[in-house]
Amino acid sequence: MALCIIPARGGSKAIPRKNLQLVGGKPLLAYSIEHARVAAGISRIVVSTDDEEIAEVARQYSAEVVWRPAEISGDTATSESALVQVLDYLEKNEGYVPDLVAFLQCTSPVRHPQDLDRAIAKLHAERADSLLAAIPFQVFMWHLVDGEVTPLDYDPRCRPRRQERSPEWIENGSFYLFKPWVLRAHKSRLGGKIALHEIDEWCGLDINGPRDLKLAEFYLANFQPDEENS
Repeated sequence: MALCIIPARGGSKAIPRKNLQLVGGKPLLAYSIEHARVAAGISRIVVSTDDEEIAEVARQYSAEVVWRPAEISGDTATSESALVQVLDYLEKNEGYVPDLVAFLQCTSPVRHPQDLDRAIAKLHAERADSLLAAIPFQVFMWHLVDGEVTPLDYDPRCRPRRQERSPEWIENGSFYLFKPWVLRAHKSRLGGKIALHEIDEWCGLDINGPRDLKLAEFYLANFQPDEENS
């Protein structure tokens, strides 16, 4: 069983109080908590925050709260610092060390209901140590360097059909899985043997600006999991 950690600090510049913004009538944070609650492979949900209002919302949606110190709550603080602090707190105060951690970003409010359980099953099946959610990417890319336009990932003299190409993958940040030792040894959410879990393109939405909030409301109102993935 996995421990779910959802970092949700109070500060935000592009969207003030972003993690508390209402999307479809609920705070943005609520969606990630609810996604973790329906996952059979997750036994405990902790929100890491420095903000009392966020903590209250977390408790309202039945998550625990671990208070994040000010020194790792600023704009330059990494998610990894919050993850380590939660693990240290739980081990020191409860002697609790999870076998697996599910790290959910509350800026990704659209997920398939089965995504987390399928990802956990895949990590175990592949005997992986960490896993990222990603979206397949099959477009032709170019780059511009010193005024020179050159192809990045194909030969334009022998242009393949898009569907014939092996996909690349976009790490979208919706969620990650990792064994605690990975975070401590690599100071990163990813390390050891890494697995990949494909998610639907709509699930790649990441809330960065006001326009994304409107997109999230549209997706949540109209989103239906593909039959083959449901």
